[in-house]
Amino acid sequence: MQRTFLFAKIHNAMVTAANINYMGSISIDQTLLDAAGIYANEQVQVVNITNGARMVTYAIPTSETGAIELNGAAARLVTPGDRVIIIAYAQLTTEEMQSHTPNVIFVNEQNQIITQRRDTEAAKVEWVL
Repeated sequence: MQRTFLFAKIHNAMVTAANINYMGSISIDQTLLDAAGIYANEQVQVVNITNGARMVTYAIPTSETGAIELNGAAARLVTPGDRVIIIAYAQLTTEEMQSHTPNVIFVNEQNQIITQRRDTEAAKVEWVL
């Protein structure tokens, strides 16, 4: 059996643009994707800290430094300047979940990485199996 766990997140990113005329997805600075370990076209959940909206879409890399752009229908759920959390999940087996630690990226107002860490608090949970 596999269960769904946090794999990676980019925390407190600022939305830099919203484009309803694009075919969909979220464009993310390739540097941030690489640091988080999120791949092109991977499913992500976007949680808008500013207004509480939640959406599921897929990541598209961009070379534009600091870019976090919601596209298509998702663009209606954000305004440039909103703060968001971008989350990727992983399906893990019982064995994998015992040693898994999520990769968490914290960014500043320009969406530059200020801290990157493995979430060791999650790893301290004792699993009752």
